[in-house]
Amino acid sequence: MAFVEVAFPSDIAYGSSGGPEYSTEIVITHGGHEQRNINWSQARAKYNVAHGIKTHAQLDTLIAFFRARKGKADGFRFKDWSDYKAVAQVIGTGNGSNKIFQLVKKYTSGGITEIRTVTKPVAGTIAVYVNSVLQAGSAYSLDVATGIITFVTAPANSAVITADFEFDVPVRFDTDRLSATLDSYGVNSWNDIPLVEIRV
Repeated sequence: MAFVEVAFPSDIAYGSSGGPEYSTEIVITHGGHEQRNINWSQARAKYNVAHGIKTHAQLDTLIAFFRARKGKADGFRFKDWSDYKAVAQVIGTGNGSNKIFQLVKKYTSGGITEIRTVTKPVAGTIAVYVNSVLQAGSAYSLDVATGIITFVTAPANSAVITADFEFDVPVRFDTDRLSATLDSYGVNSWNDIPLVEIRV
């Protein structure tokens, strides 16, 4: 599956709608009780970017971006303005030998925590701490295509590794066709330009 490390225009993304979605099947018995079956252990986000287009220049940019991605064919980065930052996220505990840690973001509510693997961090936004001490950039490397941090020297046993960072969502267009309505001369409107998160 093709994925290109290019970001969807952030100004268009800013006016989009959408967020996380789950897949749940509900079976209702004759007595009115429900059996709920969870199909996905992790959410998969969906977005609609049609309302983010405010100017003709943005329209031109979107059409060019859509053509370059060949519709549904290629994945790309998308900034979800409602959820793009992580602060003081615990990404692991040192054991004296492990140098590799995956960026994650944790969501906790009512004693339940869901851990989201972050594979598309934004370059230049990362800050890594070992036992709350900020690490120099030379102490580790970050793969922005996978979200993996590799330390030069393995953190000591029981050392807590945390990170602050921004991240994108890997998505693709969920349509192979763009359809515009001509409202008046020089004014177009778009009803639906869907994006869907992909697993990478």
